[in-house]
Amino acid sequence: MAEKAGKFPFTRGLYPNMYKDKLWTMRQYAGFTSAEESNRRFHYLLEQGVSGLSVAFDLPTQIGYDSDHPMSEGEVGKVGVPISTIHDMDLLFKNIPVEKISTSMTINSTAATLLALYIISADKKGIPSKKLKGTIQNDILKEYIARGTYIYPPEASMRLVTDIFAFCSTHVPQWNTISISGYHIREAGSTASQEIAFTLANGIQYVKAAIDKGLKVDEFGSRLSFFFNAHNDFLNEIAKFRAIRRLWAKIMKERFNAKNDKAMHCRFHTQTGGSTLAAQQIDNNIVRTTIQALSAVLGGTQSLHTNAFDEALALPTNQSAKLALRTQQVIAYESGIKNFVDPFAGSEVIEKLTSELEEEAISIIEEIDKMGGSIAAIEAGWIQSEIAKSAYEYQKSVENKEIKIVGVNELTDDEESQANQNTQQINKTLIDNQIDRVKVIKLERDNSSVKSKLDNLLKVPVENKKDWSSDEIEKELKKKDFETVLLKTSELLVPIDDFFREVKVNDESQIIRRNRLCLLNKVKNICSFFCDLTLIQDINSQIGN
Repeated sequence: MAEKAGKFPFTRGLYPNMYKDKLWTMRQYAGFTSAEESNRRFHYLLEQGVSGLSVAFDLPTQIGYDSDHPMSEGEVGKVGVPISTIHDMDLLFKNIPVEKISTSMTINSTAATLLALYIISADKKGIPSKKLKGTIQNDILKEYIARGTYIYPPEASMRLVTDIFAFCSTHVPQWNTISISGYHIREAGSTASQEIAFTLANGIQYVKAAIDKGLKVDEFGSRLSFFFNAHNDFLNEIAKFRAIRRLWAKIMKERFNAKNDKAMHCRFHTQTGGSTLAAQQIDNNIVRTTIQALSAVLGGTQSLHTNAFDEALALPTNQSAKLALRTQQVIAYESGIKNFVDPFAGSEVIEKLTSELEEEAISIIEEIDKMGGSIAAIEAGWIQSEIAKSAYEYQKSVENKEIKIVGVNELTDDEESQANQNTQQINKTLIDNQIDRVKVIKLERDNSSVKSKLDNLLKVPVENKKDWSSDEIEKELKKKDFETVLLKTSELLVPIDDFFREVKVNDESQIIRRNRLCLLNKVKNICSFFCDLTLIQDINSQIGN
């Protein structure tokens, strides 16, 4: 092979010696019931040898609801840990040295909030933000495609994503500001080439947005990370990971003129395929997970989570999570794979599959480019439709046995029962305690201070007019110094005009509507000192329409 690991286009790996120098980060995705219960699971996993934590949040937390909100009922603590306050975050990481380990947080719409809580919690322990290492998923585009836990419309969400890029570059420089996810796209039913293409197309959109914001690609590019699925087709998955690395390096170099090798690196976390786990003959899942984990390691992943065999039935128990982790550890310490860099390099099959997947992905990305990029393709429903078609075709293949799944449509056992399988139980008392704790905090805190701080957030900053505030203008109005008022308010004409030209008050988001109506009300209050706005008549009423 002419190509070498650690050299552009990084097909063979990001680093010259790969796992000879450093093993991949071994994570186990965890979080359930309450912060205290999840903290116990974290400590257990650390004792078993994980080298990084991976936090699962419950659905209310993912979409911005506190545990005590009526919309949270029935979902608190079910598929992840509930985090409503700084107290929850403190409990979640109690006695955990966050300055020594990396923490991955699977959070998107509320990523900024959860990262802020994590930083504050660390600060209370005397740990500065510049020492923190980890990742927030912060990939909103795939939420519109595959999961649905979005809050804001695409453009507003993209603003939050790039704001985090900018903030972390200064304040949390060792933090990966996004984990662009193909995992959920594959779980939704995409093919391997679609997983590559849709994920990297989203990556292109994020890079463009960051550049438009004024950020430099060689700086923020090195903190981008990715998240991919390890599926069943062993050789195809190895090739997929190699193709992803090569294609992203070319995109960053050729599209965005990146010069820094690290900005061209496609660093990625891998999780074994959740959708491949079967409830029938669940012990078979151990074998599936092992094969998938092997493909990720042979494909050069930087981080890995191995699903527990019982996750087809429930959240994993301590024992099944430990077995899943041991799967990684046996591969790392006993297989001998770590002693070789890209051991399948030069294989006719692997090289052919790598090139084919790259070409297929390029073709799909070009189609997305013609539409105007990922956001346009998402808004048109094209990406979602393509995934749905692929999912349908796959399911047909399973049902007509073109694809055989042991225990599901092949070698089935009609007498099999899962009745004796011990599964992880959710403690309802702990969930009730969590809800009650949030209620108590809200009652006991200084709510007037909370309101004041929230009101301050609603104030719209005006560029180059930092000395202006509506309070100052109101003071001048009370003095009847109209000349000063007119001079000050005239300075706002252009920024306010630009603001209302570029936005609509009637936005889908209630929060955005409230913010914009607040601004309108401030303008109205100032104007009311000069004229009676009630005299303004609806033109439609004048023409009888």
